Amino acid sequence: MINKNQLKNLGFGEKEASVYLALLELGPSTTSEISRFAKINRTTGYDILESLVNDGLVNPLGETKIQKFVAENPDKVIVYLENKIKDGEKKLKQAYNLLPELFSIYNIDEKPKVKYYEGIERILEAFEDTLTAKVEIIGYAVGTDAFKAVGEEYLRNYFKRRVGKNIKVRVIAPDDPDTLKVTAKDKEELRESYVVPKDKFYFTTETNIYNNKVLIMSWKEKFAVLIESKEIADAQKKVFELAWLGAKSLNK
Repeated sequence: MINKNQLKNLGFGEKEASVYLALLELGPSTTSEISRFAKINRTTGYDILESLVNDGLVNPLGETKIQKFVAENPDKVIVYLENKIKDGEKKLKQAYNLLPELFSIYNIDEKPKVKYYEGIERILEAFEDTLTAKVEIIGYAVGTDAFKAVGEEYLRNYFKRRVGKNIKVRVIAPDDPDTLKVTAKDKEELRESYVVPKDKFYFTTETNIYNNKVLIMSWKEKFAVLIESKEIADAQKKVFELAWLGAKSLNK
């Protein structure tokens, strides 16, 4: 995932990089929201935003009662470098290489977003987002691999917090011993599950489908991908319902 040091290498100041990345990720936001996300004070945030507006990287939204700012298309970084950086050839090449990552966090209405998380702490950051589910979470779970990665204590605490938010779950999982330890408490943990034979349907990745999001996690390889797209989420919900019928038939 892109970080501010990569932008600093292009000529951004440290706080400029933080503010620009914050705005790309947040979408249209107020100075206070951007400053809080970038972890700088509001006055400094406003000065930096004004500078980025002058550089053509940020646009103020004049139609709102409270002043908001929005990041311009990341292609504007190329224009910015062409206009401002004298030894631009090397930096332009670096910028072109960074464009896919900039676009991946570029938050605009109805634009699908894909985020990549690496390492257990980052995976858990993504996993915690499932607690924003508005209706239910559906998906495919793995018992043993999850237990090995984060421990039963964390998972039980997560289940408790999910129940506290009254978020129900439907899940399909292979019948390993740790899966059975979890499903034994289905009723009290607001979960409905079907366990499938691991000799035929064993999988090592966990998938959670909720809201307009699909979260895919590999506990073994320690990475996660979060896709936010109504079209993809709807398609995966239909695929899950088909799998749910198949799992149900195996449990008769």
